Amino acid sequence: MEARSDLDTLRSEIVTALRGVYDPEIPVDIYELGLIYGIEVDTDGFVDVTMTLTSPACPVAGQMPILVKAAVEQVAGVQAAEVELTWDPPWTQERMSERARLQLGFM
Repeated sequence: MEARSDLDTLRSEIVTALRGVYDPEIPVDIYELGLIYGIEVDTDGFVDVTMTLTSPACPVAGQMPILVKAAVEQVAGVQAAEVELTWDPPWTQERMSERARLQLGFM
């Protein structure tokens, strides 16, 4: 995986996998909700995901990073993934995609 296009393809496949992970309290995937702050992919297939949750009191705070790690590691070409949970900056509804806002009736 040396070419830039290979990394872009892998990153795109990771995003697709993340779109399959849902916050159990909101019927929108975590990517469209804006919970994914960053995805770093290196040429060896190691992935670092920085994410947040809608609230520090979220009941799935302990489970969500595990679900994200599992989803990313199922993508062909990913060797391993690490997920960092951050609260800075705090999540707000402005981070949601237009699609998520429409789906949740915010537009």
